[in-house]
Amino acid sequence: MHIHFIAIGGAAMHTLALALKKEGHEISGSDDEIFEPSRSRLAAANLLPEQEGWFPERIHAGIDVVVLGMHAKADNPELIRAEALGLTIQSYPAFFKEYTKHKTRVVVGGSHGKTTTTSMIIHGLQAQGVPFDCLVGASIPGIESPVMFDPNATLAIIEGDEYLASARQPIPKFHVYQGHIGVITGIAWDHVNVFKTMADYQRQFELFIDTLVPNGHLIYCLEDSILKEMVEQHPRTDIQRHGYSTLAYTYQQHTAIVQHQGREYPVGIQGRHNMQNLAAACVVNRLLGGSEEKFLQSMVNFRGASKRMEVWGQKPQHNFLAIKDFAHSPSKVKATVQAVREAYPNHRLLAMLELHTYSSLSRDFLPEYQGVFQGADDLAVLYDPHALVIKRLPVLNAQEVADSMGISSGKVFSDPTVWAKFVQSQPREDSVFLCMSSGNWGAVDMAGCMDIDG
Repeated sequence: MHIHFIAIGGAAMHTLALALKKEGHEISGSDDEIFEPSRSRLAAANLLPEQEGWFPERIHAGIDVVVLGMHAKADNPELIRAEALGLTIQSYPAFFKEYTKHKTRVVVGGSHGKTTTTSMIIHGLQAQGVPFDCLVGASIPGIESPVMFDPNATLAIIEGDEYLASARQPIPKFHVYQGHIGVITGIAWDHVNVFKTMADYQRQFELFIDTLVPNGHLIYCLEDSILKEMVEQHPRTDIQRHGYSTLAYTYQQHTAIVQHQGREYPVGIQGRHNMQNLAAACVVNRLLGGSEEKFLQSMVNFRGASKRMEVWGQKPQHNFLAIKDFAHSPSKVKATVQAVREAYPNHRLLAMLELHTYSSLSRDFLPEYQGVFQGADDLAVLYDPHALVIKRLPVLNAQEVADSMGISSGKVFSDPTVWAKFVQSQPREDSVFLCMSSGNWGAVDMAGCMDIDG
Protein backbone atom coordinates (compact mmCIF):
# COMPACT_ATOMS: atom_id res chain seq x y z
CA MET A 1 0.00 0.00 0.00
CA HIS A 2 0.95 3.64 -0.43
CA ILE A 3 0.30 5.31 2.92
CA HIS A 4 0.63 9.07 3.32
CA PHE A 5 1.04 10.66 6.76
CA ILE A 6 -0.25 14.18 7.35
CA ALA A 7 1.78 15.40 10.38
CA ILE A 8 4.34 12.60 10.13
CA GLY A 9 6.59 14.17 12.78
CA GLY A 10 4.34 13.28 15.73
CA ALA A 11 5.63 10.92 18.42
CA ALA A 12 3.26 8.09 17.50
CA MET A 13 2.89 9.06 13.83
CA HIS A 14 6.55 8.77 12.95
CA THR A 15 7.02 5.44 14.76
CA LEU A 16 3.97 4.03 12.95
CA ALA A 17 5.38 5.27 9.63
CA LEU A 18 8.73 3.61 10.35
CA ALA A 19 7.08 0.32 11.31
CA LEU A 20 4.95 0.29 8.17
CA LYS A 21 7.95 0.97 5.95
CA LYS A 22 9.63 -2.02 7.54
CA GLU A 23 6.50 -3.99 6.63
CA GLY A 24 7.20 -3.15 3.00
CA HIS A 25 4.67 -0.37 2.40
CA GLU A 26 5.37 2.78 0.41
CA ILE A 27 5.40 5.70 2.86
CA SER A 28 5.22 9.43 2.25
CA GLY A 29 4.49 12.25 4.64
CA SER A 30 4.50 15.92 5.49
CA ASP A 31 4.57 18.26 8.47
CA ASP A 32 5.04 21.95 9.15
CA GLU A 33 7.51 21.31 11.99
CA ILE A 34 9.47 18.22 12.97
CA PHE A 35 11.52 18.03 16.15
CA GLU A 36 14.00 15.53 17.57
CA PRO A 37 14.08 12.61 17.89
CA SER A 38 11.47 12.25 15.13
CA ARG A 39 13.60 14.22 12.66
CA SER A 40 16.69 12.00 12.97
CA ARG A 41 14.68 8.78 12.93
CA LEU A 42 12.76 9.77 9.81
CA ALA A 43 15.94 10.94 8.10
CA ALA A 44 17.69 7.63 8.84
CA ALA A 45 14.82 5.79 7.14
CA ASN A 46 14.78 8.24 4.21
CA LEU A 47 11.28 9.37 5.22
CA LEU A 48 12.05 12.94 6.27
CA PRO A 49 10.10 15.36 4.03
CA GLU A 50 12.34 17.44 1.76
CA GLN A 51 10.57 20.59 2.91
CA GLU A 52 8.48 21.44 5.95
CA GLY A 53 4.94 22.50 5.13
CA TRP A 54 1.79 21.21 3.47
CA PHE A 55 1.75 20.34 -0.24
CA PRO A 56 -1.72 19.41 -1.54
CA GLU A 57 -0.32 18.79 -5.01
CA ARG A 58 1.41 15.70 -3.60
CA ILE A 59 -1.93 14.12 -2.71
CA HIS A 60 -3.08 11.94 -5.61
CA ALA A 61 -5.49 9.12 -6.43
CA GLY A 62 -2.74 6.51 -6.14
CA ILE A 63 -2.55 6.88 -2.36
CA ASP A 64 -4.34 3.98 -0.62
CA VAL A 65 -4.67 5.48 2.87
CA VAL A 66 -4.07 8.89 4.39
CA VAL A 67 -3.20 8.79 8.10
CA LEU A 68 -4.14 12.05 9.80
CA GLY A 69 -2.24 13.17 12.89
CA MET A 70 -3.73 15.22 15.73
CA HIS A 71 -1.36 18.09 14.96
CA ALA A 72 -3.10 18.65 11.60
CA LYS A 73 -6.13 20.95 11.71
CA ALA A 74 -9.46 20.48 9.94
CA ASP A 75 -8.52 23.08 7.31
CA ASN A 76 -5.22 21.39 6.44
CA PRO A 77 -4.76 21.78 2.65
CA GLU A 78 -3.56 18.20 2.19
CA LEU A 79 -6.58 16.91 4.11
CA ILE A 80 -8.94 19.03 2.01
CA ARG A 81 -7.33 17.65 -1.17
CA ALA A 82 -7.60 14.06 0.10
CA GLU A 83 -11.27 14.58 0.91
CA ALA A 84 -11.91 16.03 -2.55
CA LEU A 85 -10.33 12.94 -4.14
CA GLY A 86 -12.40 10.61 -1.94
CA LEU A 87 -9.33 8.94 -0.44
CA THR A 88 -9.53 6.74 2.64
CA ILE A 89 -8.60 8.97 5.60
CA GLN A 90 -7.95 7.54 9.06
CA SER A 91 -6.53 8.70 12.38
CA TYR A 92 -3.56 6.61 13.48
CA PRO A 93 -5.69 4.75 16.08
CA ALA A 94 -8.25 3.91 13.39
CA PHE A 95 -5.50 2.75 11.04
CA PHE A 96 -3.89 0.60 13.74
CA LYS A 97 -7.23 -0.95 14.66
CA GLU A 98 -7.95 -1.80 11.02
CA TYR A 99 -4.43 -3.15 10.51
CA THR A 100 -4.85 -5.51 13.51
CA LYS A 101 -8.54 -6.34 12.93
CA HIS A 102 -7.89 -10.09 12.88
CA LYS A 103 -5.88 -10.08 16.12
CA THR A 104 -6.77 -10.10 19.82
CA ARG A 105 -6.38 -6.50 20.96
CA VAL A 106 -5.39 -5.58 24.52
CA VAL A 107 -6.08 -1.89 25.20
CA VAL A 108 -4.58 -0.33 28.33
CA GLY A 109 -6.23 2.91 29.45
CA GLY A 110 -6.16 5.05 32.57
CA SER A 111 -5.17 8.51 33.73
CA HIS A 112 -1.86 7.22 35.03
CA GLY A 113 0.28 4.11 34.62
CA LYS A 114 -0.94 3.09 31.17
CA THR A 115 2.48 3.43 29.49
CA THR A 116 4.21 1.45 32.23
CA THR A 117 1.49 -1.23 32.37
CA THR A 118 1.56 -1.65 28.58
CA SER A 119 5.35 -1.86 28.68
CA MET A 120 5.24 -4.52 31.39
CA ILE A 121 2.86 -6.65 29.31
CA ILE A 122 5.10 -6.31 26.26
CA HIS A 123 8.25 -7.10 28.27
CA GLY A 124 6.67 -10.18 29.84
CA LEU A 125 5.35 -11.54 26.54
CA GLN A 126 8.72 -11.09 24.88
CA ALA A 127 10.42 -12.96 27.74
CA GLN A 128 8.01 -15.86 27.19
CA GLY A 129 8.60 -15.93 23.44
CA VAL A 130 5.08 -14.79 22.54
CA PRO A 131 4.89 -12.78 19.28
CA PHE A 132 2.84 -9.56 19.31
CA ASP A 133 2.11 -6.32 17.55
CA CYS A 134 2.34 -3.25 19.77
CA LEU A 135 1.68 0.46 20.01
CA VAL A 136 3.00 2.24 23.09
CA GLY A 137 3.76 5.89 23.74
CA ALA A 138 7.39 5.58 24.84
CA SER A 139 10.57 3.69 24.10
CA ILE A 140 11.03 0.48 26.09
CA PRO A 141 14.50 -0.92 26.83
CA GLY A 142 14.93 -4.21 24.98
CA ILE A 143 12.10 -3.48 22.55
CA GLU A 144 13.08 -2.44 19.03
CA SER A 145 10.41 0.23 18.59
CA PRO A 146 7.30 1.61 20.34
CA VAL A 147 5.30 0.45 17.28
CA MET A 148 5.98 -3.02 15.91
CA PHE A 149 4.27 -5.60 13.74
CA ASP A 150 5.07 -9.31 13.79
CA PRO A 151 3.71 -11.48 10.96
CA ASN A 152 3.38 -14.37 13.40
CA ALA A 153 1.44 -12.39 16.01
CA THR A 154 -2.14 -13.08 16.98
CA LEU A 155 -2.03 -10.36 19.66
CA ALA A 156 -1.85 -6.57 19.56
CA ILE A 157 -0.88 -4.74 22.75
CA ILE A 158 -2.01 -1.11 22.70
CA GLU A 159 -1.58 1.86 25.02
CA GLY A 160 -4.98 3.56 24.92
CA ASP A 161 -4.64 7.32 25.32
CA GLU A 162 -7.77 9.30 26.22
CA TYR A 163 -6.71 12.34 24.20
CA LEU A 164 -8.45 12.99 20.86
CA ALA A 165 -7.60 10.92 17.79
CA SER A 166 -7.62 13.62 15.07
CA ALA A 167 -9.38 16.75 13.88
CA ARG A 168 -11.54 14.53 11.68
CA GLN A 169 -12.18 12.00 14.45
CA PRO A 170 -12.43 14.12 17.65
CA ILE A 171 -12.98 11.26 20.09
CA PRO A 172 -10.53 9.73 22.58
CA LYS A 173 -8.03 7.39 20.97
CA PHE A 174 -8.93 4.51 23.26
CA HIS A 175 -12.52 4.57 21.99
CA VAL A 176 -11.27 3.53 18.55
CA TYR A 177 -9.39 0.29 19.18
CA GLN A 178 -12.33 -1.97 20.20
CA GLY A 179 -10.35 -4.15 22.57
CA HIS A 180 -10.96 -7.77 23.41
CA ILE A 181 -9.27 -7.07 26.74
CA GLY A 182 -9.52 -3.61 28.26
CA VAL A 183 -7.58 -2.26 31.25
CA ILE A 184 -8.36 0.85 33.30
CA THR A 185 -5.61 1.66 35.79
CA GLY A 186 -7.33 4.61 37.47
CA ILE A 187 -9.20 7.84 36.86
CA ALA A 188 -7.96 11.32 37.79
CA TRP A 189 -9.09 14.42 35.91
CA ASP A 190 -6.76 15.52 33.11
CA HIS A 191 -6.82 17.18 29.65
CA VAL A 192 -8.98 20.04 30.89
CA ASN A 193 -8.76 21.79 27.52
CA VAL A 194 -10.92 18.98 26.11
CA PHE A 195 -12.81 17.63 29.14
CA LYS A 196 -14.02 20.64 31.09
CA THR A 197 -15.27 18.76 34.15
CA MET A 198 -14.39 15.60 36.03
CA ALA A 199 -17.80 14.21 35.11
CA ASP A 200 -17.09 14.72 31.41
CA TYR A 201 -13.65 13.13 31.79
CA GLN A 202 -15.04 10.14 33.70
CA ARG A 203 -17.67 9.66 31.01
CA GLN A 204 -14.90 8.86 28.51
CA PHE A 205 -13.98 5.77 30.53
CA GLU A 206 -17.60 4.65 30.68
CA LEU A 207 -17.69 4.95 26.90
CA PHE A 208 -14.42 3.01 26.68
CA ILE A 209 -16.13 0.08 28.40
CA ASP A 210 -18.86 0.30 25.77
CA THR A 211 -16.25 -0.13 23.00
CA LEU A 212 -15.00 -3.53 24.22
CA VAL A 213 -16.04 -6.36 21.93
CA PRO A 214 -18.87 -8.71 23.07
CA ASN A 215 -17.69 -11.34 25.57
CA GLY A 216 -14.57 -9.29 26.22
CA HIS A 217 -12.71 -8.75 29.50
CA LEU A 218 -12.37 -5.62 31.63
CA ILE A 219 -9.51 -5.34 34.12
CA TYR A 220 -9.74 -2.52 36.67
CA CYS A 221 -8.15 -1.30 39.89
CA LEU A 222 -10.22 -2.03 42.99
CA GLU A 223 -8.36 0.62 44.99
CA ASP A 224 -9.72 3.49 42.89
CA SER A 225 -13.13 4.12 44.45
CA ILE A 226 -14.42 6.19 41.51
CA LEU A 227 -13.36 3.53 39.02
CA LYS A 228 -14.66 0.64 41.14
CA GLU A 229 -18.10 2.18 41.44
CA MET A 230 -18.22 3.04 37.75
CA VAL A 231 -17.31 -0.49 36.65
CA GLU A 232 -19.66 -2.20 39.07
CA GLN A 233 -22.58 0.02 38.01
CA HIS A 234 -21.89 -0.24 34.28
CA PRO A 235 -24.85 -1.94 32.57
CA ARG A 236 -22.93 -4.29 30.28
CA THR A 237 -23.59 -7.94 31.09
CA ASP A 238 -21.64 -9.50 28.22
CA ILE A 239 -18.14 -8.78 29.54
CA GLN A 240 -16.15 -10.38 32.34
CA ARG A 241 -14.83 -8.05 35.05
CA HIS A 242 -11.48 -8.67 36.78
CA GLY A 243 -10.60 -6.41 39.71
CA TYR A 244 -7.02 -6.21 40.98
CA SER A 245 -5.14 -4.73 43.93
CA THR A 246 -1.54 -3.71 44.57
CA LEU A 247 0.86 -6.64 44.83
CA ALA A 248 2.54 -7.14 48.20
CA TYR A 249 6.18 -6.04 48.25
CA THR A 250 9.09 -5.06 50.45
CA TYR A 251 12.49 -3.47 49.84
CA GLN A 252 15.98 -4.88 50.15
CA GLN A 253 18.16 -1.79 49.97
CA HIS A 254 16.74 -0.01 46.88
CA THR A 255 15.41 -3.17 45.18
CA ALA A 256 11.72 -3.99 45.42
CA ILE A 257 10.78 -7.61 46.15
CA VAL A 258 7.30 -8.74 45.08
CA GLN A 259 5.74 -11.36 47.33
CA HIS A 260 3.27 -13.52 45.42
CA GLN A 261 1.82 -16.95 46.18
CA GLY A 262 4.54 -17.79 48.66
CA ARG A 263 7.43 -16.77 46.42
CA GLU A 264 9.59 -13.66 46.19
CA TYR A 265 10.44 -11.92 42.93
CA PRO A 266 12.98 -9.07 42.75
CA VAL A 267 11.78 -6.52 40.19
CA GLY A 268 13.37 -3.58 38.41
CA ILE A 269 10.64 -1.11 39.36
CA GLN A 270 9.87 0.86 42.50
CA GLY A 271 6.88 2.37 44.21
CA ARG A 272 3.39 1.38 45.17
CA HIS A 273 1.85 2.68 41.93
CA ASN A 274 4.16 0.44 39.89
CA MET A 275 3.23 -2.59 42.00
CA GLN A 276 -0.36 -1.69 41.18
CA ASN A 277 0.52 -1.49 37.48
CA LEU A 278 2.28 -4.84 37.72
CA ALA A 279 -0.85 -6.39 39.22
CA ALA A 280 -2.85 -5.27 36.17
CA ALA A 281 -0.20 -6.62 33.80
CA CYS A 282 -0.27 -9.98 35.64
CA VAL A 283 -4.02 -10.30 35.03
CA VAL A 284 -3.56 -9.57 31.32
CA ASN A 285 -0.76 -12.14 31.13
CA ARG A 286 -2.98 -14.72 32.79
CA LEU A 287 -5.91 -14.07 30.44
CA LEU A 288 -3.56 -14.46 27.48
CA GLY A 289 -2.49 -17.88 28.77
CA GLY A 290 0.95 -16.84 29.98
CA SER A 291 2.91 -18.28 32.89
CA GLU A 292 2.57 -16.10 35.98
CA GLU A 293 5.88 -17.37 37.34
CA LYS A 294 7.80 -16.63 34.12
CA PHE A 295 6.09 -13.27 33.82
CA LEU A 296 7.11 -12.14 37.31
CA GLN A 297 10.60 -13.59 36.91
CA SER A 298 11.06 -11.48 33.77
CA MET A 299 10.39 -8.29 35.74
CA VAL A 300 13.82 -8.44 37.36
CA ASN A 301 15.13 -7.02 34.08
CA PHE A 302 12.31 -4.52 33.53
CA ARG A 303 13.53 -0.95 33.93
CA GLY A 304 10.38 0.81 32.82
CA ALA A 305 9.55 2.85 29.76
CA SER A 306 11.62 5.85 28.78
CA LYS A 307 11.31 8.79 31.21
CA ARG A 308 9.35 6.72 33.73
CA MET A 309 11.48 6.84 36.89
CA GLU A 310 14.51 6.61 34.65
CA VAL A 311 17.95 7.10 36.20
CA TRP A 312 19.31 10.24 34.53
CA GLY A 313 22.70 10.21 36.20
CA GLN A 314 24.46 9.52 39.46
CA LYS A 315 27.56 10.27 41.50
CA PRO A 316 28.23 7.31 43.81
CA GLN A 317 31.00 9.21 45.61
CA HIS A 318 28.37 11.69 46.82
CA ASN A 319 25.53 9.14 47.18
CA PHE A 320 23.69 11.28 44.62
CA LEU A 321 21.10 10.21 42.07
CA ALA A 322 19.08 12.12 39.46
CA ILE A 323 15.84 10.60 38.22
CA LYS A 324 13.70 11.88 35.35
CA ASP A 325 10.04 11.13 34.95
CA PHE A 326 7.33 12.11 32.49
CA ALA A 327 4.96 12.87 35.40
CA HIS A 328 3.01 16.07 34.83
CA SER A 329 -0.59 15.53 35.99
CA PRO A 330 -1.27 15.71 39.75
CA SER A 331 -1.93 11.99 40.20
CA LYS A 332 1.28 11.07 38.37
CA VAL A 333 3.37 13.59 40.32
CA LYS A 334 2.01 12.37 43.65
CA ALA A 335 2.61 8.70 42.82
CA THR A 336 6.14 9.34 41.54
CA VAL A 337 7.18 11.38 44.59
CA GLN A 338 5.87 8.65 46.88
CA ALA A 339 7.65 5.94 44.89
CA VAL A 340 11.03 7.66 45.07
CA ARG A 341 10.52 8.38 48.77
CA GLU A 342 9.86 4.67 49.40
CA ALA A 343 12.90 3.53 47.44
CA TYR A 344 15.30 6.10 48.96
CA PRO A 345 14.06 6.70 52.51
CA ASN A 346 17.38 8.02 53.82
CA HIS A 347 18.17 10.44 50.99
CA ARG A 348 17.24 14.10 50.81
CA LEU A 349 14.54 14.18 48.15
CA LEU A 350 14.28 17.30 46.02
CA ALA A 351 11.15 17.11 43.84
CA MET A 352 11.26 19.39 40.78
CA LEU A 353 8.29 19.85 38.48
CA GLU A 354 7.86 21.75 35.22
CA LEU A 355 4.34 22.96 34.47
CA HIS A 356 4.17 22.54 30.72
CA THR A 357 0.87 20.98 29.60
CA TYR A 358 -2.33 22.89 28.88
CA SER A 359 -3.91 21.44 32.02
CA SER A 360 -1.00 22.21 34.36
CA LEU A 361 -0.88 25.82 33.15
CA SER A 362 -4.64 26.36 33.50
CA ARG A 363 -5.60 28.60 36.41
CA ASP A 364 -8.64 26.54 37.40
CA PHE A 365 -6.68 23.26 37.36
CA LEU A 366 -3.67 24.31 39.46
CA PRO A 367 -5.40 23.60 42.83
CA GLU A 368 -5.43 19.91 41.83
CA TYR A 369 -1.69 19.92 42.65
CA GLN A 370 -2.19 20.63 46.34
CA GLY A 371 -0.48 17.95 48.44
CA VAL A 372 1.25 16.17 45.56
CA PHE A 373 4.76 16.78 46.94
CA GLN A 374 4.08 15.05 50.25
CA GLY A 375 7.15 13.00 51.16
CA ALA A 376 9.68 15.30 49.50
CA ASP A 377 12.17 17.16 51.67
CA ASP A 378 12.16 20.13 49.32
CA LEU A 379 10.43 21.10 46.08
CA ALA A 380 10.64 23.55 43.22
CA VAL A 381 8.25 24.34 40.37
CA LEU A 382 9.16 25.89 37.01
CA TYR A 383 6.86 27.35 34.38
CA ASP A 384 7.96 29.23 31.29
CA PRO A 385 5.71 32.20 30.42
CA HIS A 386 6.49 31.51 26.76
CA ALA A 387 4.50 28.26 27.05
CA LEU A 388 1.46 30.28 28.11
CA VAL A 389 1.81 32.42 24.98
CA ILE A 390 2.06 29.37 22.72
CA LYS A 391 -1.02 27.80 24.34
CA ARG A 392 -2.87 31.14 24.32
CA LEU A 393 -3.50 30.96 28.05
CA PRO A 394 -3.86 33.90 30.47
CA VAL A 395 -0.70 35.22 32.11
CA LEU A 396 0.18 33.65 35.47
CA ASN A 397 2.42 35.12 38.14
CA ALA A 398 4.52 33.09 40.56
CA GLN A 399 2.47 34.07 43.62
CA GLU A 400 -0.73 32.98 41.92
CA VAL A 401 0.78 29.62 40.99
CA ALA A 402 2.12 29.12 44.51
CA ASP A 403 -1.19 30.02 46.18
CA SER A 404 -3.14 27.71 43.87
CA MET A 405 -0.77 24.80 44.51
CA GLY A 406 -0.56 25.46 48.24
CA ILE A 407 3.21 26.00 48.31
CA SER A 408 5.55 28.90 49.13
CA SER A 409 6.08 31.50 46.40
CA GLY A 410 9.82 31.04 46.85
CA LYS A 411 9.42 27.55 45.41
CA VAL A 412 8.02 28.79 42.07
CA PHE A 413 10.24 29.97 39.21
CA SER A 414 9.19 31.64 35.96
CA ASP A 415 12.63 32.55 34.64
CA PRO A 416 14.59 29.57 33.21
CA THR A 417 17.90 31.37 33.85
CA VAL A 418 17.11 31.80 37.56
CA TRP A 419 15.90 28.18 37.62
CA ALA A 420 19.22 26.96 36.22
CA LYS A 421 21.12 28.78 38.97
CA PHE A 422 18.82 27.25 41.59
CA VAL A 423 19.46 23.71 40.33
CA GLN A 424 23.22 24.31 40.25
CA SER A 425 23.16 25.58 43.84
CA GLN A 426 21.47 22.56 45.36
CA PRO A 427 23.57 20.24 47.55
CA ARG A 428 24.23 16.82 46.04
CA GLU A 429 25.44 14.89 49.09
CA ASP A 430 23.07 12.02 50.05
CA SER A 431 20.41 13.41 47.72
CA VAL A 432 17.96 12.39 45.02
CA PHE A 433 16.88 14.97 42.46
CA LEU A 434 13.51 13.94 41.01
CA CYS A 435 12.96 15.83 37.75
CA MET A 436 9.35 15.62 36.52
CA SER A 437 8.40 17.15 33.18
CA SER A 438 6.75 16.49 29.83
CA GLY A 439 8.53 19.55 28.41
CA ASN A 440 12.12 20.69 28.04
CA TRP A 441 12.69 22.70 31.24
CA GLY A 442 12.46 26.03 29.43
CA ALA A 443 15.44 24.96 27.27
CA VAL A 444 17.63 24.69 30.38
CA ASP A 445 20.41 22.08 30.20
CA MET A 446 19.30 20.17 33.28
CA ALA A 447 21.98 17.51 32.96
CA GLY A 448 24.61 20.22 32.85
CA CYS A 449 23.11 22.00 35.85
CA MET A 450 23.24 18.75 37.83
CA ASP A 451 26.74 17.97 36.50
CA ILE A 452 25.74 14.57 35.14
CA ASP A 453 25.96 12.93 31.72
CA GLY A 454 22.45 13.32 30.32
